[in-house]
Amino acid sequence: MNTGRSTDYTPQGKAEAYWISSTPESDYPSPSENAEVDVAIIGGGIVGVTSALLLKQAGLSVALIEAGRILHGVSGQTTAKVTSQHHLIYDHLISHYGEDQARKYAESNQAAIEKMASLINEHNIDCDFMYKPAYVYAGSMSSVEKIHKEVDAAKKLGLPASFDDNPPLPFGTYGAVRFDRQAQFHPRKYLCALARMIPGDGSHIFENQQVREMEGDGPVKVSTHEGITVTAKDVIQATHFPVFDKPGIFFSRLYQSRSYVLGVRIGEPFPEGMFINAEKPAHSLRSQPTDAGELVLVAGEEHRTGEAKNSLDHYRRLEEWARSIFPVKSVDYHWSTQDVMPVDHVPYIGRITSGSKHSYMATGFQKWGMTTGTVAAMIISDMILGNENPWAKVYSPSRFKPVESAKDIFLQTVESTKGLVGARILPLHEDVSNLAPGTGAVVKVEGERVAAYRDDNGDLHTLDPACSHMGCFVSWNNAEKTWDCPCHGSRFNIKGEVVHNPAVHNLSKKKVNENKSDHE
Repeated sequence: MNTGRSTDYTPQGKAEAYWISSTPESDYPSPSENAEVDVAIIGGGIVGVTSALLLKQAGLSVALIEAGRILHGVSGQTTAKVTSQHHLIYDHLISHYGEDQARKYAESNQAAIEKMASLINEHNIDCDFMYKPAYVYAGSMSSVEKIHKEVDAAKKLGLPASFDDNPPLPFGTYGAVRFDRQAQFHPRKYLCALARMIPGDGSHIFENQQVREMEGDGPVKVSTHEGITVTAKDVIQATHFPVFDKPGIFFSRLYQSRSYVLGVRIGEPFPEGMFINAEKPAHSLRSQPTDAGELVLVAGEEHRTGEAKNSLDHYRRLEEWARSIFPVKSVDYHWSTQDVMPVDHVPYIGRITSGSKHSYMATGFQKWGMTTGTVAAMIISDMILGNENPWAKVYSPSRFKPVESAKDIFLQTVESTKGLVGARILPLHEDVSNLAPGTGAVVKVEGERVAAYRDDNGDLHTLDPACSHMGCFVSWNNAEKTWDCPCHGSRFNIKGEVVHNPAVHNLSKKKVNENKSDHE
């Protein structure tokens, strides 16, 4: 159980993604009245912004609706690798989906790199875009065979892959699969530039509008908690995890995963390329030019959302690993991010169900949202415009392979059930009166379980611990000071406000008498 107790480790540097810290805040207006457009897009990340631009360029009017500020969610927390090298995926895709489907997956993601480069060149966007080789390296002898299989699979699919027996890292490896003509960039500089081209001529970006309800299928009505309704012929859920998925029941086919990033300065040049190891836990490395010199992004320490015993330990282990391979001079930034993981390893992009004519979604990008998010925008915009897209079938949300998927869906259901049932039956050992300032825990007061957080002033904030999505009990995240749901990955701040979907409603307030906490 995560009791929220403090740890001796405190991550250094600014607790914010470098991308957000180094760019101005957006300030798009909240609507003063209802709107009617061709396409409503829920979610202001890479899928939403890119889709909105492509559709507007094609002559349609769009309304991009964001709960907070655009590009503050996962697209603002990424490591921003622009690559078709999605770890060791291509041998898996060939064996499970066949060579034709695997080739389309490969082609679409490689095409996404070039689409982004084309937009950058066309609009003269200064976003630190540069081509770099990408490597998956074998950190142990046991991974060598998998590396060679991946090289063979990727080359068969026409990707720019080769085996490198000596990747340019400051420590020994057992070789790597190398992809050429991959890229890295500053995601907010790129996406903020795209966003600035959206408003006008009947198109809008609406910030600070938390969507409450979506109904209809052409026209579709999207209503917000703030009382605004946007009516559109088509709607795209670009919300990372779909918030309205009843027909498709995607919560049984997806889970969410957290990982951590440190922005460090090192006392030597960073090697040319982007890197990730083949083993678990995965560790990712890339560099980023900044006004203060080269920043190295060290990422990893993945775990299912809501299941960390002590989130600060993940930062500690990541820093220890970074210092074991580089002469680290300083840790300037630290942040965490969240990824949606599909049980069959391929994103869901397209119509929510085969019977949905005007309702689209994009989710399940795993750790590779820069290219797959762009692929999603290309596919969905084609579908709305009535254009044939050669990649759509690969990503169809209606796909289902019973034999291959049944086991994974069963395991996901078991994990979700743990979150739904487990927290309700496990004994609690934390007394609310023992909560130190800055800590939180699910406690029992007068026979009822309460999500309790004590702020730095000693004041107690208490909430109903049942997630507003499907009722799973949340757990305390002591690194971000949030309440995280272990079932489907919703996250809430200390006030109970939604930080990450699929939840669209806040946690309920719960008044308690601190002096009557149960002692177990």
